[in-house]
Amino acid sequence: MSLKQQLELHLPAPPVSDDIPLVPARMVNEFVYCPRLAYLMWGQAEWAETADTVDGKRIHTRVDQRSTPLPEPEALDAEDEKVISRSLTLSSEKLGVIAKVDIAEAEGGSVTPIDYKRGKRPHVERGAYRPEQIQVCLQALLLEEHGYQVQEGAIYYAGSRERVVVALDDTLRQEALEAVSRLRLTVSHAQIPPPLRDSPKCPRCVLVSICLPDEVRALNGSGLAPRPIAVGVDEALPLVVQSQRARISKLGDTLKIADEEQGDTTARLADVSDVALFGNVSITAPALSALMERDIPVTFHSFGGWFRGVAHGIGHRNVDIRTAQYRSSFDDGFCLRFARDLVAAKVVNQRTLVRRNWRGEQDSRKLVLDHLNASRRTASGATSLAELLGVEGDAAATYFRAFNNLLARPKEDKAEGDEGGLGMFQFEARNRRPPRDPVNAMLSLAYAMLTRHLTVALASVGLDPYRGFFHTPRYGRPSLALDIMEPFRPIIADSVVLSVVNNGEISPTDFVTSVAGTALTAAGRKRFIGAFERRLSQETTHALFGYRLSMRRLLLVQARLLSRHLLGELPSYPHYLPR
Repeated sequence: MSLKQQLELHLPAPPVSDDIPLVPARMVNEFVYCPRLAYLMWGQAEWAETADTVDGKRIHTRVDQRSTPLPEPEALDAEDEKVISRSLTLSSEKLGVIAKVDIAEAEGGSVTPIDYKRGKRPHVERGAYRPEQIQVCLQALLLEEHGYQVQEGAIYYAGSRERVVVALDDTLRQEALEAVSRLRLTVSHAQIPPPLRDSPKCPRCVLVSICLPDEVRALNGSGLAPRPIAVGVDEALPLVVQSQRARISKLGDTLKIADEEQGDTTARLADVSDVALFGNVSITAPALSALMERDIPVTFHSFGGWFRGVAHGIGHRNVDIRTAQYRSSFDDGFCLRFARDLVAAKVVNQRTLVRRNWRGEQDSRKLVLDHLNASRRTASGATSLAELLGVEGDAAATYFRAFNNLLARPKEDKAEGDEGGLGMFQFEARNRRPPRDPVNAMLSLAYAMLTRHLTVALASVGLDPYRGFFHTPRYGRPSLALDIMEPFRPIIADSVVLSVVNNGEISPTDFVTSVAGTALTAAGRKRFIGAFERRLSQETTHALFGYRLSMRRLLLVQARLLSRHLLGELPSYPHYLPR
């Protein structure tokens, strides 16, 4: 017997327990349709709302309203009038299943379970797809388990207003029971099923941006090019509030930002992806509660932009991902391998930014590029984290020594010492806490903003942003966000700084200098944050997958790929390395 045949043997499912609760009949439907989809939805609590799912909820609004309860089995009479019971919930520990029957129609001494679907009746054999037939069959089995007689089931398609009869033959009953057993067995083993191969089901799947079927297969050696992620345009954007007298409150389905200086304004909750508060901005408890209910995170920053923390709802419920993350974080070998790739990717992207933006002498450019290339090779062969930190520090020193050659030269028509020229934007070395010059002030703010975005992205996929592999865990430090941020520092944060300086979007008058360091003014910070968010909205071609997506979406895709790597689906974490 081959290995494949052995894996197809149907093993008995574990007994029902608190660890493995009753299986929803709808999840069995999804499992027959796509085992990976069912595992993600039920085993890992993944979900993404789409127009189709919202329309499906609308179709079920009337059906889900409570109505006449279904009479007891012994009270049913073959001559009684038809009784229709809506939204009937049944469960059975023997079957290991729970289901909500949209409509239970009692007539002539028997009961017919009717399931509502939003679309049109498919033109297939028996008038319905097999997964839908199995879902109705499980509802019938539950009714029989509670003592009712069931002769047939039915599916009502709201799109075409047609009712299709489901024959409850022995073959369908056996398939339904086996599907329940396989799903419960899959979840109990905590082993995610492989993605479907080039399936037409994937592009419009509600979880395609979470499942990443083509991407996972491509990174595991498949020769098929990944199809673009079929996700709708995300019109929600961050809400950044930095006025020191602002107060955020809830007004219906909107947020009201009251500001004594600039006047009041509102933002619809549906248009907000996350909220960032800078300095002494207050937010009311009802507003914070409304944001948490919608899984909209709120990040808190110092007046100068230092990332202080984040508030969100109950968070992602996927324990498997965090368990895998914690296990890997205590594995020294894993941490070293991960850190080597991380530093090498960062150096590659630093080299790319230098190559793209160099404004100095070409001989110096070649020396910088060669030094960074040597640092990349050394990082890939580092034998300890201490050695790797030395390599990273050396590469950073080389990179920042060359950073001034990436900034635009002072305008020739400006007199020497004229503070209106670009000459004030001189950069000698990286300094922080506090930054002592305008360029370092912008770099610090950009890194804080990037940390915020990655903290939110990592938490949204179920990872713990505070437990990393390269940066030492420390109270209040989002170590994993800092890890994943390393290769993105040059491509996103440093790129924004170069852009606002070289394009003249930020001028020397947008800074204030004191004994506490150099910082952007309120107006300058507003323009800089606007430039940063525009950078995240820019589209790029993914170097590995070939399709285009925004930088904002890219951060989320990378967080998903990291979770797939930690769960063992990918041999390594693929970094974003633009050419």
